[in-house]
Amino acid sequence: MRFLGIDYGTKKIGLSVSDEKGMLAFPNGIVLNDKNIFKSIENILKKEDITDIVIGESNDKGGQPNSVGGDIDLFAKELEKRFGIVVYKQKEFFTSVEARRDVSVGKKVNSTSYNKKKKEKNKKVDDIASALILQRFLDQRSRQEGGINKI
Repeated sequence: MRFLGIDYGTKKIGLSVSDEKGMLAFPNGIVLNDKNIFKSIENILKKEDITDIVIGESNDKGGQPNSVGGDIDLFAKELEKRFGIVVYKQKEFFTSVEARRDVSVGKKVNSTSYNKKKKEKNKKVDDIASALILQRFLDQRSRQEGGINKI
């Protein structure tokens, strides 16, 4: 069972995939959210032999759906309709913040190259955030099934 993780954005969409056992999530790239998005996703579904999709559910700090939440719902429904595949939602609270931190770990930034490094770092955030969303889902699923990650 392989999963596709999605960090939905109005301009870019971060993607991740799980291993074959559905235990670990790995960043898989970033695609533009444009007219070709469903073709891009279809290619990944086929190439990676994906059986299920996990999409980040976007809420504000109070736990209420934010402005992107409605777009995510529509996108998830369209994925289910087009591909006949189950789409799960997983809370994505602070995954982009975590992803930015993960990209920054171990990198020394000097003042002259700060803006350039910041732009490079932000390019990598969406697929890492997607992997964080997917990994949270996989961990929760494993605990519920009594898997080895049970606490």
